[in-house]
Amino acid sequence: MDALNIKYRQIIEQILQDYATFINTEEEVQQCLVLDRERDRYLLVETGWDGHRRIYGTFIHLDIINGKVWIQHDGTEDGIAYELENAGIPKDHIVLAFKSPARRQLTDYAVF
Repeated sequence: MDALNIKYRQIIEQILQDYATFINTEEEVQQCLVLDRERDRYLLVETGWDGHRRIYGTFIHLDIINGKVWIQHDGTEDGIAYELENAGIPKDHIVLAFKSPARRQLTDYAVF
């Protein structure tokens, strides 16, 4: 399972880096990658200012738990799950954690 986790870490980090680069268009708002490889927590956080309005929040939060990628928060337009699939992570190794377990059963993704 560790080799699989290493592969998943690499995929997650590349996707988050791509998003950070893609959405980094405003000088006053920065995208911060938080990569906790020891605990397998991966976040893309936005921080800064839009005029007088404070910008701060988690854009994407992914965890690897028991060999599966758990999408804790997904602020993308199309869904980070599709990106993970296209990069080689099978649907049965992706958990839509932001949905209740009952609703997860209605998807093609893992429940737990």
